[in-house]
Amino acid sequence: MTSTASSPDTRQGQSPQDQRPSWQQRLRRFGYTAGPRSDVRERLVPPYVQAGPRVWQVFGVPPALAERITRWSAWGGPLLVTLMAGVMRFWHLGSPKAVIFDETYYAKDAWALVHRGFEVNWDKNANDQILALNGHVTIPTDAAYVVHPPVGKYVIGLGELIFGFNPFGWRFMTALLGTLSVLMLCRIGRRIFRSTFLGCLAGGLMAVDGLAFVMARTSLLDGVLMFFVLAAFGCLVIDRDKAREKLAAALQPDADGRVRPDAHIAETTRLGWRPWRWLAGLMLGLAIGTKWNGLYIMVAFFLMAVLWDIGSRKVAGAGNPYKAVLPDAAVTFVATVPVALVTYLVSWTGWILSPTDGKGGYFRNWAATDGKGGNWTWLFPDWWRSLWHYEHEVYEFHKNLHSPHTYMSNPWSWLVDGRPVSYFYESPSPGKDGCPVDAGQKCAREVLAIGTPLLWWVACFAVLYILWRWLLRRDWRAGAIACGIAAGYLPWFLYQERTIFFFYAVVFVPFLCLAVAMLLGAIVGPPGSSDTRRVAGATGAGVLVLLIAWNFIYFWPLYTGTAIPIDDWRSRMWLDTWV
Repeated sequence: MTSTASSPDTRQGQSPQDQRPSWQQRLRRFGYTAGPRSDVRERLVPPYVQAGPRVWQVFGVPPALAERITRWSAWGGPLLVTLMAGVMRFWHLGSPKAVIFDETYYAKDAWALVHRGFEVNWDKNANDQILALNGHVTIPTDAAYVVHPPVGKYVIGLGELIFGFNPFGWRFMTALLGTLSVLMLCRIGRRIFRSTFLGCLAGGLMAVDGLAFVMARTSLLDGVLMFFVLAAFGCLVIDRDKAREKLAAALQPDADGRVRPDAHIAETTRLGWRPWRWLAGLMLGLAIGTKWNGLYIMVAFFLMAVLWDIGSRKVAGAGNPYKAVLPDAAVTFVATVPVALVTYLVSWTGWILSPTDGKGGYFRNWAATDGKGGNWTWLFPDWWRSLWHYEHEVYEFHKNLHSPHTYMSNPWSWLVDGRPVSYFYESPSPGKDGCPVDAGQKCAREVLAIGTPLLWWVACFAVLYILWRWLLRRDWRAGAIACGIAAGYLPWFLYQERTIFFFYAVVFVPFLCLAVAMLLGAIVGPPGSSDTRRVAGATGAGVLVLLIAWNFIYFWPLYTGTAIPIDDWRSRMWLDTWV
């Protein structure tokens, strides 16, 4: 008989059917665990991979100092990657000095919101006046009909209040949030993979992704939406760890010091009000208040959080984890859905408090003029009925948006960079607008919203890898990454006939980077692999990362609007659909 103190990987004395590889062995073969899991506590809260000290000692660093460096790298590494991302995103942020693409809507709407509380109709020559007068223009008073909620525009407007109504001012907050997103992704990746290196790798990949880079340097709403979605995901990941730590602490070790599953404790332990889950609800509310597709992400994240709780209870030993998780699911629902919807409603405060005499927000006086009557109107105040009517009209607009656009694309083409969006283009002559005097021909200046091609093409394989890891290996990390991608990507397939654009994909760029980091980690090899295997894997993964970084540098002029000879611009148009 096998001793109760033997390793969980021991297979002596068991039937041939039980001699197949354990889940620990399978996970170590493809994953990033630090070693065998000796008890349930380590299954609930896996340790972090600590390969750092050995790496530093190879370079002659004393063991004590190597340990200290490794400890500081948990924050030092992510901050270093974030510094690199921030320098790139804020470099010449005010260039091009122009209102590019949809900045013509959101920059002006943001300025009106932070001063009047609602959007207004601007003169058709307003862009030229704003640039010529450095933003010193009179804000119109006539309300405008807009089709996106106000949160993202308030965020943009905060930068305008600080730095003025100019290109740097209206791009400042998107650049700041884009930089902070890299920091969040490094830390989220570290927590998911239990590896500082893989976390920093995910953040580094996002730092050199062209789409994330361009969106951080443009005052559009989708970059703001991505920040709130990633923040909500990070809050849920932290909450998952905190909940599992509480379950692990509740389990008591037996006589031989091992912690075993306990059905009673697993089913009766309550996890409290879980503040990180409430904060996730707030972030999801801000996401919905930026763009409505945050609703799909809220539903997906709610289901993911409930499934995480079921898995935690099951690992702890619950005989019926679905019943045991009901109290957690109730808290999750309240912390997610009502909190998100209340946050969304509060974001309309400026519109709600605007005048109702026809000089306030668009449709603000609808209930008092056109919305009278009905059996239930006495139950709801005028502002509620007016806002409901406004939201219904916006829904009808989005549902029936079929106006052709030069840069519209089908979501099937997004993962392969099929149809990027040109935000800005001009052809300066030699000696003008940065075009070299000795160019000998006209130049091209373009801001092209396109993902770093090699990164996105590798991501196609990474998505297949995480689907395999999730469906066949039951790896929760792969499932979480797949959920983030699916929530931001799949809903657009319901609207393939609508006018939609590739830059909407920035919402799931962080999850693509996590998927690529997980794939590269598998290429490097798990702990315990032979030196030959690790060297070969690290070489292959390193070459791939360097090629992705080179690809970003190669396309840098197209991301920043730098003038280059027209032939150099043509050499970067790898696909006909990019023109």
